[in-house]
Amino acid sequence: MYDLMVILTVSSFLLTIGYIFWRPKVNEAIPASVGAAFVLLSGSVTLGDLWHITETISGAAITIIATIVMAIVLESFGFFQWAAAILIDKARGSGIRLFWLTNLFCFLMTLFVNNDGSILITTPILLMLLQQMGLKPHQKIPYLLSGALIATASSAPIGVSNIVNLIALKIVHMDLYMHSAMMFVPASLGLLLLVLLLFLLFYRTIPAKLPQLGRWSMQPGGHPLKDNPPVTYNVKQMLNILIFVLVVRLSLFIASYFHVPVSLMAVIGAVFLLGWRWQRLGISPADMLRKTPWYIFIFAFSMYVIIYGLNNIGLTDWLIKVLQPLVSGSMLHTSILMGGLLSVLSNLFNNHPALMVGTITLTNMELDPLTLKLAYLSSVIGSDIGSLLLPIGTLATLMWMHLVRKGGIMISWGQYVKVTLIVIPITVLFTLIVLTYWVSWLFGS
Repeated sequence: MYDLMVILTVSSFLLTIGYIFWRPKVNEAIPASVGAAFVLLSGSVTLGDLWHITETISGAAITIIATIVMAIVLESFGFFQWAAAILIDKARGSGIRLFWLTNLFCFLMTLFVNNDGSILITTPILLMLLQQMGLKPHQKIPYLLSGALIATASSAPIGVSNIVNLIALKIVHMDLYMHSAMMFVPASLGLLLLVLLLFLLFYRTIPAKLPQLGRWSMQPGGHPLKDNPPVTYNVKQMLNILIFVLVVRLSLFIASYFHVPVSLMAVIGAVFLLGWRWQRLGISPADMLRKTPWYIFIFAFSMYVIIYGLNNIGLTDWLIKVLQPLVSGSMLHTSILMGGLLSVLSNLFNNHPALMVGTITLTNMELDPLTLKLAYLSSVIGSDIGSLLLPIGTLATLMWMHLVRKGGIMISWGQYVKVTLIVIPITVLFTLIVLTYWVSWLFGS
């Protein structure tokens, strides 16, 4: 009976992943849900386990939904158009300058909100901007793809930029401040290398000069104005909204410090913004049901069920047995091993369950405190940056694929992987090496 359970669980995982790779245009939630159903039928995941999984990911899901709400509210107030007009103005007709500004904007938005919120905010802005400029489809890809990679990878420098990092931080008993002190410099240097590699890769595709749009700006409805006085935005209102979002952002750090649920602060901020929008613009919160990409949460939950089933049939025990003698070597060896392993696992079954499995495995290895922290941070680099090798590696890239398709830009898995296969492994290896020497310097080891 046990052998049958193992066979069904492993087969469900392999068939789910295989189908997603084979038919990447199919909604990822469908094969994941079918795979999760078979895992439940196999008996490797019980109803009690389902409740535990729900408790584990509910905070992350609620926080992501709250972030989506904030992004939709920003859109309603015309923030996307305002930001697009600023980017165009600062680019001063240079496609290359726009490339660097785009990536800087995506980096700052991830620090300002989080990786999922950054994707939800920056992608519509870029789609709108590139559409109004009349660029050819292949000329849009450098801006869209590099922006997505930078926005998602920028969750590595500070723990609060990725909700799965917050969950894992509790498991290894590390606070946000220690995480940021140990990770900000190595991860930021890694991001600089990533954007440089992307620039070199896309250099010939990026238009040297952008189309002349005259005195260009955008109306709140998204329509371009050429050779007309720019639309006057309520700058004070925009700044007030940004300040409020920043306050919500800081409240997540404060909540973490005082052991208040991070999701609670995110929900309070989202509800306040919805009320503000309703009062100022007369738009009810009902549009949230239509605009939220619910299928992404179904995919994440289903993948958690599948990986939990693998864990219950001995995946974690096997990983401990294999990895324990390996991570006992040098710090550099530990860093590269864990970062590489989490990169692979994240691209197989999404970085959320992958980091959870990796973190639980680490805490059962009886490592010394410094090695545990280094191994954990290396895992974060693998799950935040290494996971970008394939579109299914993170929820953020899944949402990005959904948004660009909705915007009429078809970027295939082949086009995506053709870029990431070059830039991601180099970036991950470089960041892991820098992390090792940075941590060694910090702690004098």
